[in-house]
Amino acid sequence: MNLNQQIEQWLGDNRERFHDPERPFVTLSYAQSLDGSITLRAGESLGLSGEESTRLTHHLRSLHDGILVGIGTVLADDPQLNVRQWTGPSPQPIVLDSHLRIPADARLCHIADKHCWVLTSRHSNSREQSDLDIITLAGDAEGRVCLHEALRELKRRGINSLMVEGGANVITAFLKEQLVDALVLTIAPTVVGGYKAVGDLGFANRAALPRIAPMFTEKLGDDQILWGTVRYSEESS
Repeated sequence: MNLNQQIEQWLGDNRERFHDPERPFVTLSYAQSLDGSITLRAGESLGLSGEESTRLTHHLRSLHDGILVGIGTVLADDPQLNVRQWTGPSPQPIVLDSHLRIPADARLCHIADKHCWVLTSRHSNSREQSDLDIITLAGDAEGRVCLHEALRELKRRGINSLMVEGGANVITAFLKEQLVDALVLTIAPTVVGGYKAVGDLGFANRAALPRIAPMFTEKLGDDQILWGTVRYSEESS
């Protein structure tokens, strides 16, 4: 069984054990350097994954109903969020965009077979004719989309498994709210000294920090792949 097959089976087993009627199963997956950086500076793009790791990412996409990124990733990378380097269905693309900043010429606005869902806390009628589905949800105290409300809405719309790819604000927010169930991390053999993937989670002590248990690692090309179940302080391993 190769690495892709191992991770596919592991994800399937984890999803079978997951039972929450309020939200989908959430897999966090992204690439970082050895020192935890995802780019040189915020708002810039930096490709870190090797060829084999990129294929794994596309394989993972094909295993999920939806794929979510923040507006910062859209502005920096202009991603397509589809499956191109693997055989399988493309997930539903979803963008967290509290203030509706997604550009009209973004590639996600021009998908041939489906509309991108944009989750926002801002009421606007200006984008109703574009190739987007604007979903207005309650905002939190800082005006950002409430992640718990967002996941409830996605579940209601048939998204039972969600892959979250970033960027840093989204990664941090999902971990802070304890909404990540599985992690698949690509670690590139590079030291960047740049913008880190995970920011302040707001936990006061070590016991409250999210941990990965069990955790698995294997080399893929030049990269190291780390994957495991994300657990929180009130859970037992």
